[in-house]
Amino acid sequence: MPMTPFVHLHVHSNYSPMSGVSSVEELCAETQAHGADALALTDTNGLYGAIRFIEVAKRTGLKPILGAELTHHHHRATLLATSMTGYTNLCRLLSARHCDDDFDLIEAVSHSHHDLIVLSDEIPALTAWKKRKRQNVYVELTPGAMMHQAVAFSRRSGIPPVATNRVQFVRPDQFHLHHVLRAIALKTTLSRLPAGAACSPHHWLTPTAVLEPHYTHVPHALLNARRIADRCHTEWNFKDSVTQAFRDMIEPHTVSTLQAKTYEGARWRYGNISKKVQDRIETELDVIQSKGFARWFLIVQDIVQQAPRTCGRGSAAASIVSYCLGITHVDPIRHNLFFERFLNAGRQDPPDIDIDFPWDERDRILDYVFTKYGTRRTAMVANHNTLSFRSAIREVARVYGLPPVELNRVIPRLVREVEFHEPPTKPAFASWAESLCQTMGMTEPWPAIISIALQLEGCLRTLGVHCGGVIIAPDEIHRHVPIQIASKGVPIIQWEKDQAEDAGLVKLDILGNRSLAVIRDTLDAVTRHTGCPLNEDTWDPVSDSRTQALIRDSDTIGCFYVESPATRLLLKKLWTTLSEKQPSELEIFEYLVMVSSLVRPAGNPYNRDFVLRAHGEPHQPVHQEFEQVLADTHGIMVYQEDVTRVAMAVAGFSVEEADQLRKILSKKHKERQLHDYKAQFDRGARAHGASDQAVTTMWNMIMSFSGYSFCKPHSASYAQVSYQSAYLRAHYPAEFMAAVVSNQGGFYAPSVYLSEARRMGLAILPPDINTSHWKYTGTDKAIRMGLMQIRGLKAESIEQVLAERANHGPFRSFQDFLIRTKHGQAQIRLLIKAGCFDHIAGEVTRPGLLWRLHAYHEQQRFGHPLQDTPSCHASSALPIPPDYSPLQHLQHEIESFGFPLSQHPLALHAEAVRGLNAVSARDMKEHMGHAITMIGWMITEKSVRTKHQEPMEFITFEDLTGLYEATLFPKVYRRFGHLLTNHGPYILEGTVEEEFQTYSLIVKNVRTLTGDIPPRLAVTPAPHQSQTKRFSPEKI
Repeated sequence: MPMTPFVHLHVHSNYSPMSGVSSVEELCAETQAHGADALALTDTNGLYGAIRFIEVAKRTGLKPILGAELTHHHHRATLLATSMTGYTNLCRLLSARHCDDDFDLIEAVSHSHHDLIVLSDEIPALTAWKKRKRQNVYVELTPGAMMHQAVAFSRRSGIPPVATNRVQFVRPDQFHLHHVLRAIALKTTLSRLPAGAACSPHHWLTPTAVLEPHYTHVPHALLNARRIADRCHTEWNFKDSVTQAFRDMIEPHTVSTLQAKTYEGARWRYGNISKKVQDRIETELDVIQSKGFARWFLIVQDIVQQAPRTCGRGSAAASIVSYCLGITHVDPIRHNLFFERFLNAGRQDPPDIDIDFPWDERDRILDYVFTKYGTRRTAMVANHNTLSFRSAIREVARVYGLPPVELNRVIPRLVREVEFHEPPTKPAFASWAESLCQTMGMTEPWPAIISIALQLEGCLRTLGVHCGGVIIAPDEIHRHVPIQIASKGVPIIQWEKDQAEDAGLVKLDILGNRSLAVIRDTLDAVTRHTGCPLNEDTWDPVSDSRTQALIRDSDTIGCFYVESPATRLLLKKLWTTLSEKQPSELEIFEYLVMVSSLVRPAGNPYNRDFVLRAHGEPHQPVHQEFEQVLADTHGIMVYQEDVTRVAMAVAGFSVEEADQLRKILSKKHKERQLHDYKAQFDRGARAHGASDQAVTTMWNMIMSFSGYSFCKPHSASYAQVSYQSAYLRAHYPAEFMAAVVSNQGGFYAPSVYLSEARRMGLAILPPDINTSHWKYTGTDKAIRMGLMQIRGLKAESIEQVLAERANHGPFRSFQDFLIRTKHGQAQIRLLIKAGCFDHIAGEVTRPGLLWRLHAYHEQQRFGHPLQDTPSCHASSALPIPPDYSPLQHLQHEIESFGFPLSQHPLALHAEAVRGLNAVSARDMKEHMGHAITMIGWMITEKSVRTKHQEPMEFITFEDLTGLYEATLFPKVYRRFGHLLTNHGPYILEGTVEEEFQTYSLIVKNVRTLTGDIPPRLAVTPAPHQSQTKRFSPEKI
């Protein structure tokens, strides 16, 4: 009989962990091609892709049905929501499935009966639900060998049947991808995959004509699928439910409390409250109240008050209410920041507030949040850990049975080669992989492995914990989204940040910031050393001339967010002539804010134009309105707000449309929507008189904000922390650099910061058992290494040393140390090798200390405790062997600290370097335009792609005189990039180029420097913070 298009009610996407193959885009496109008007998404044990699915389905013209297949032990059931109440019950069921150790699927489904339809082919479960008179239960009929049993049970029990195909992939030829995924999940090979671990080949998104013949004897099963689809809820609007819940929780005094606290903070920030400040406060309070978020601001203020030093950033820094509450610290009036970027009457999104805390205080803050607001209302945002190309290649090769030795040999070569052969779209994967393998001389099964790996990119593997996103719901959080427990033991929602935001969940980013800890520790050290704490209420680094000079000279290594090579170069280029114009302190700050925003992955093409125009270079205006909007930034789009302002002024976008365009640019899945917005921008810009060339130029600049970019309030907040860091470096260099190294995790490795400290005139002192603390310490003109730097030294050993020293004073001798502490021999050997006892050992050498350590433990073993008497020192019967050689001391430094402390690593290669006639970093500017040879110790690297998608690399090297920048353009990078696998050292041949009085080496040839040192002295860790990444530009 003729059928309306069949509606698939049991469908898995690649959000079903390590099972589903197809994306929601593929599923929706194929469903539309079949002529259907609806589709259900029922991923395994989760709603991991629900919000994304709703968005794609609506855009495709389909009605999105939400559900999930719950599995537990040997039971399974597919549940579909027929209303928002049903959706809430589904979230609760899924949360219980993941969080409740006593979860029982049959019992749980029996009791969750409101607005949830149940599909299952498991006869014991169906029988139990019939006995419990569970309504809205259907027997799931799926073509296959067991379908006749389900049909018979349906007829026997009276439970109505429904047709499904338990879809795992869009096309039948994708079955093998599902098979591979299951083998990866079970850590086995394809040949050993157990029967039943994967689905059958017929579980694809079959069209009605293919599926209908399987149901000629039960045609009402097909009709029931249609009827169920018609009953299911498809008009989803999560934002309204969350916003309404926040409005419902507002108590009568909430708004008045917020108002009182805001004005109290305004008097603290401004003293006398001007009319301009008052008007801004009232305007913001009106919007906050109308949107129902008064309570949210009080919650955030409460959290911020739990730490004395924070940095509120993001668009929230545009709010004067946030500023007065102490949530943010940049004056939005002084810096001309617009509240509407953060929150406005027409904006549908909830306020997104980001707060940085010192990195070592973040866990305490999270504990406070979970304790105060409870796990009933609070959870972390998830990270969706998906298969990348590199991980997929390795996993697919394993399930094909290839040995690890072959994987380790081939995969690095393969990943590198793929850098130079950008993969095509999916239909051409197989032929592309075949061609690549021919180029590399690789035979089967590698072409198949590569093709499969490319197709499995993006498949959900596990959930992780987002670096800082916390959801605090106005009511029970599992009413809005399923919860599960991460491997770290914290509750997480099933959505990543984009879906959480699109669903209207209000997110607070609680992030760890090492620079805040650096500032805190530096100020504490200054207070200890001077006895005079810095008055932070009057502290104004922006007005300090030494700080301004340091920023202008780009001497900013160690300073927050302005220490990367790209930022320092841009600062140096910018100030080559700007400094002659004697800009005001506010102008210097504003330029630093601009630089903070310009240094982004796709923004580099516009940096040169920005510098030229800042220097006064005339340029051809792109478009009149475009130039007017961007007058403050020299006609260059710098901030996220510039996207919305340009779209409105040049192309006639509404506020909501322009803001949505800005949002989409930051999302992962944006191609289809951007296509529509580009067409709208083209039409609007041409209607405003823009030429074709101008439209292209403006749209390309808009596209430079894809992925990673900043709004002005965010950059202003960061610039403020940058200024504080720079002030401390300028005025308290020893304390500051000691704090930078101690807090670790900076842009550079510790050895780089110590080299910079030497260039600043500071002495670097080795660890000492009586003067070293846990962290590095800086006073006057010296930095003392902390015990934390000694590899292998346990935290409890350090704590015991510090506690004993604090309670009973310094150690008088090595023997005194042995008597007063209870360390094992291995831990004391580490201290000896690191030189910690050199100052109290007298004439005893380090080998001699090892003798005495052994003798002491032998006496302890035989019950003869050692006494701290003169007979136990150098004059005792124990011999004093010769000290280690200088080369052995260097070896011990590398083993103890990870780098040589007493001299730069390049000093080890002095003999090899002597005959090379190399130019130093300090002197390279004298050789501008000439071919030279340089020696380089690699500090950091950044791989990028040209406009033709060819990979190239920027590298920072160091020699004994300073840092210098080098560029490897595509041809050179392809030829020599494989050599740059560690610090080096390297011999670099190239030409010195100059731009805006900054110099760099354009590399033509690279060689590894092989010298005269033993291999054991080579320092070979990978370069710190290498930023190479597959298939996309990297963050700086």
